[in-house]
Amino acid sequence: MSEEINKSKVVSNVEYGLEKIFEEAQDFLPLLGTDYVEFYVGNAKQSAHYYKTAFGFQSYAYAGLETGLKDRVCYVLKQDKIRLVLTTALKSDSPIGEHVKKHGDGVKVIALWVDDAKKSWEETTKRGAKSFMEPTVEKDEHGEVVRAGIYTYGETVHMFVERKNYNGPFLPGFQKWESDYNPTPTGLKFVDHMVGNVGWGEMNTWVKWYEDVMGFVNFLSFDDKQIHTEYSALMSKVMSNGNGRIKFPINEPAEGKKRSQIEEYLDFYEGPGAQHIAVATDDIIATVKQLRARGVEFLSAPPQTYYDEIPGRLGNHMSIMKEDINELMSLGILVDADEEGYLLQIFTKPVEDRPTLFYEIIQRMGAKGFGAGNFKALFESIEREQEKRGTL
Repeated sequence: MSEEINKSKVVSNVEYGLEKIFEEAQDFLPLLGTDYVEFYVGNAKQSAHYYKTAFGFQSYAYAGLETGLKDRVCYVLKQDKIRLVLTTALKSDSPIGEHVKKHGDGVKVIALWVDDAKKSWEETTKRGAKSFMEPTVEKDEHGEVVRAGIYTYGETVHMFVERKNYNGPFLPGFQKWESDYNPTPTGLKFVDHMVGNVGWGEMNTWVKWYEDVMGFVNFLSFDDKQIHTEYSALMSKVMSNGNGRIKFPINEPAEGKKRSQIEEYLDFYEGPGAQHIAVATDDIIATVKQLRARGVEFLSAPPQTYYDEIPGRLGNHMSIMKEDINELMSLGILVDADEEGYLLQIFTKPVEDRPTLFYEIIQRMGAKGFGAGNFKALFESIEREQEKRGTL
């Protein structure tokens, strides 16, 4: 795809038209949605308890020694359409353990739901993807699942999952996980997008990779003139598949007076990886109230002047806005708008000991963007946390 077309797409997605942009995405890799997100962690049992208690996920499926799995244990959690898999090594010589030793707890697999896993693997590997797992048929009494995987940035993997001939609890080899402890859900619905951090000068390489290998399009771009504070900056490009269900923003650091959040992530994760997972809700106020009550920590709220400026930032959308600005301010929820509507979003502090992975809670009220109007307030809040850690 030429640089000229790229620029015309990302300078003004409104003028160009999102539908027209998505039409340009190649159709050799139809993706139906996010199937699951798998984390490699140091203690899956304890991590599962945290996600149940803090975020309201439910026990769903399990695999381990009791099911014949000898090298690892996996706990699967579910909330609405979101599935998290927490995996821990059972032996010291496991590549899972080596991954955790290097990166800390983090995302290993971003699994994509497809109609044909074998074809998805063939189409992407012939376009240059490095194979993680060749097409494999997994069977049990509930049917069969076909899975195949490729590497993306760092050690992160995209797994293609074909489950149209399966009606079991999760995957063959898993059993239903029954638990007496199931806190109520917090209103999380589905994965809206997932953000990857890559190294200096690598963003355009991975943009091209997603275009060439996955058939994605770059429909939004932000440079260091748009994403900066007094001290730090970054650049970001948003990649999307043809139906818009899968969106992967890609960040890289930019020069600034001090170290950016991307540099901090790369230092502590020790390489590229998934920076944050954005999960959607239909009622962000209720969701955030519940998450706060359960111990989830969020970044500090911007000053009152930010909230005083919301009517001007939303313009005509203020007439349809239902939320009370004072309540949003009390919870630290951010607001932004584009031509199609507005959105509300808030970001947690890192959920690991290393300052790496965090979550975004987002409610879209028509807006298709990613909160560009909130970037300055967000990154200043992140910088306040970096200053406390001595990593700014």
